[in-house]
Amino acid sequence: MKFPGLMMLGAQSRLLPLSVPFAFFLAAVVFHVFLWGWIAVHAEQVAGFQGGLGPVAAALHVLTLGVLVMTVMGASIQILPVATGQPLRAVWPCRLIFWLYLPGLVMFLHGLGSGEQTPMALGGGAVAAALLIYGLLVGDLLARARGMRLFALHAWAAVAALVLLASLGFLLVIDVEYAVLPDRTGVALAHVILAVYGFMGMTALGYSHILMPMFAMSEATPERLGFAVFGLAVAALVLSVVGAFVEESEVLVIGTAVALVAVVLHVWSMDRTLRGGMRKHLGVSFVLVRAGWACLPISIAVGGLAVAEIGEDVAVPLFGLFALFGWLLTFVLGILQRIIPFLAAMHASKEGQAPPLLSELAAEGPLKVHAVCHIGALALIGLGFVLEDDRFVTAGALIGAVGALIFLWFVVDVIRRTFRYAKQAS
Repeated sequence: MKFPGLMMLGAQSRLLPLSVPFAFFLAAVVFHVFLWGWIAVHAEQVAGFQGGLGPVAAALHVLTLGVLVMTVMGASIQILPVATGQPLRAVWPCRLIFWLYLPGLVMFLHGLGSGEQTPMALGGGAVAAALLIYGLLVGDLLARARGMRLFALHAWAAVAALVLLASLGFLLVIDVEYAVLPDRTGVALAHVILAVYGFMGMTALGYSHILMPMFAMSEATPERLGFAVFGLAVAALVLSVVGAFVEESEVLVIGTAVALVAVVLHVWSMDRTLRGGMRKHLGVSFVLVRAGWACLPISIAVGGLAVAEIGEDVAVPLFGLFALFGWLLTFVLGILQRIIPFLAAMHASKEGQAPPLLSELAAEGPLKVHAVCHIGALALIGLGFVLEDDRFVTAGALIGAVGALIFLWFVVDVIRRTFRYAKQAS
């Protein structure tokens, strides 16, 4: 893999218009605000949620599809051309993805929350179409790329997981009305595994091999270690999905054990990369990144307890908290805090000019407040799950909503500063 600095050579020539990735980012942070508000309103249903349609299912998909996938799409359509050295063939597919995905997602969430089949099916179809175009776009870039074998493997695995989870999700939507599945339980569990540890998991692992060395100004992870982690992660994913389909808890437990080995090795290798970098002070964003890494193995362990039916009533909601909020949301928010000012700085300067300092475009104070609110929200919600007291869940969601509003203000402020700097530089 290239030393991260080499990937930035000629990067400005491969930048998309600022409005393209930032449309995805703005939508993601707005969904982030909505997510916490929705949980606060329906807190009494959150702790005991075991699946099915309704407000809690809608909230979970606000997180997964509205915040996480929206962020991944916005980041990857810009980072992939820079990292691979291959420009997009055209910009219009990115805009098409956004305008298919956003209204489709809103319609799907309405149907999911209300239990109405028609908006759920129509919205889900639009979302699936947008994800298909996104997958084709990523596949085209990867097919034209040279080198970066480790990242490419993760990206291809993520695309494969995306196709499978979208297919299973569409089957689950159709099954609500027509009962086409003999048993929803195994399919639903496989859908969750593919979403959390397949698409999002492989994406997070793959991009970490690019972003961590770039942000820390360090050498990349040794490829031999990276390939070993990838192999273990794929094996764990296959075992877990197969175990879910055939409803064999023993296979799922074996998959859980293999996954634990993979993520411990991954987190260790990433920590080693950060510690070996020239940039030692990475700011509050990496407090969130490290907190997300800490929650990753915990989520797998708690998921193993749920599969083994040990303390299932508490283990299931705690799995959702650690996997979706503790790991994925925390990790993604930490990365967003870095990516948004980084891309803004690249856009703010013309080719041949030095970009502005990140401190000129991004205020760190709001990020500190947001981090405190976010971690406090997760702690209170976790306490509410353990004590089975929805008042803690409500309090945590309200604190999370305050932090989300502050983060939204941060993103809008970065955009405002970017345009002001670009105007002064011209």
